[in-house]
Amino acid sequence: MTTPPFRSIPLAAPDIGPEEMRLVQEALQSQRLASGPMLVRFEEAFANRFGARFAVGVSNGTAALHLAMIAAGVHDGDLVVTTPFSFIASANAILYERGIPIFVDVDPETLTIDPAKSLQVIDDIVYRKAGWRRLLPRNCNPTSAQLRAIVPIHIFGRPAQMKEIVDRAHAHQIAVIEDACEAIGAESDGVFAGRWGDASAFGFYPNKQITTGEGGMLLTDNEEWARLFRSLRNQGRATDEQWFRHDRLGFNYRLDELSAALGLAQFSRLDELLARREAVANRYSALLEEVDGATPLAAPRAGMRLSWFLYPVRLAEDLDRDQMIAALEKQGIMSRPYFWPIHLQPFYRERFGFQPGDFPHSEAAGHSLLSLPMFPGLTSDEIEWIVSVVADEIKRARRDRRGVAAARS
Repeated sequence: MTTPPFRSIPLAAPDIGPEEMRLVQEALQSQRLASGPMLVRFEEAFANRFGARFAVGVSNGTAALHLAMIAAGVHDGDLVVTTPFSFIASANAILYERGIPIFVDVDPETLTIDPAKSLQVIDDIVYRKAGWRRLLPRNCNPTSAQLRAIVPIHIFGRPAQMKEIVDRAHAHQIAVIEDACEAIGAESDGVFAGRWGDASAFGFYPNKQITTGEGGMLLTDNEEWARLFRSLRNQGRATDEQWFRHDRLGFNYRLDELSAALGLAQFSRLDELLARREAVANRYSALLEEVDGATPLAAPRAGMRLSWFLYPVRLAEDLDRDQMIAALEKQGIMSRPYFWPIHLQPFYRERFGFQPGDFPHSEAAGHSLLSLPMFPGLTSDEIEWIVSVVADEIKRARRDRRGVAAARS
């Protein structure tokens, strides 16, 4: 086996510089470690950058999605349309309010929610068209289910096709909640991801484009929703902030000052960090043109800018993804499958009765996608090494398969 030229290459790594250190130190020296000015500055910068009236910082992207479900009025037995190809939090947030996920398969090329199918599902449920109950999970049979919201996912930093979905949903008074946790800074036809719907959720885990360690943000133009978000994140405290007066059931979803300081510094570097990620992605794509068996996802169409969260490739059907992951790991390269479809997660299969074959495009992606290392500090030499190992492993796997076939004949 070739000796790796690098000790190890992680899947992701945050880019922390002197401005991050300075602002975190400033927060520490202030001794105001929660509910202070850093959070206000971060929220204001976020809202201004994306042209939103309100930004509300929370403890993580999952919390942001949860609060959006509450604002949309989701409660016992209500229906929420989304896609099964995402991180599990996208659907879990629906369950937190005892809603029922109505999954719509993804477009096989973009892996974002299929817009035509979404429109059909909305109409079928709203108008109770013949066979609409077949859209429900097998183990659910609500008698008066209301469609409350739709949650498109901007997967891997690629904006979903939003306009028709938003128009149809709003025509039926259905809320549109964008899961933009993987897509900060992405754009489509001059509109930022997170600026189509009634509210949007962003996440800042360390593998994201910017990080606060743990953290999230909500964007909305709805003043009532913004007040509700601020109350709910703070144990349901009264919106006039009276001490120890609580108007509703709330949560401890606050974003602390150290996290906000880190986020504010990272956010000030957003253009730089996105450009460096894009350069990494472009280098991968150029090198992978020469590799048969590992295909990058579809390039963005005209008028669209991706915000590179991960760099996933689709392995050919004759290749074993788990073997590829193991081969890369032996060479010091971390890779992971992204994502296993939500409807086939054990909990969802047991609770809702989902089965293999229910959403074939999501399942095909779940079986074939491999995420390669992606972070701003990844060097050209490292990318070349990663792609060379992928290419060599593909050749080895196919050579071994031909040898087995020849021996059997």
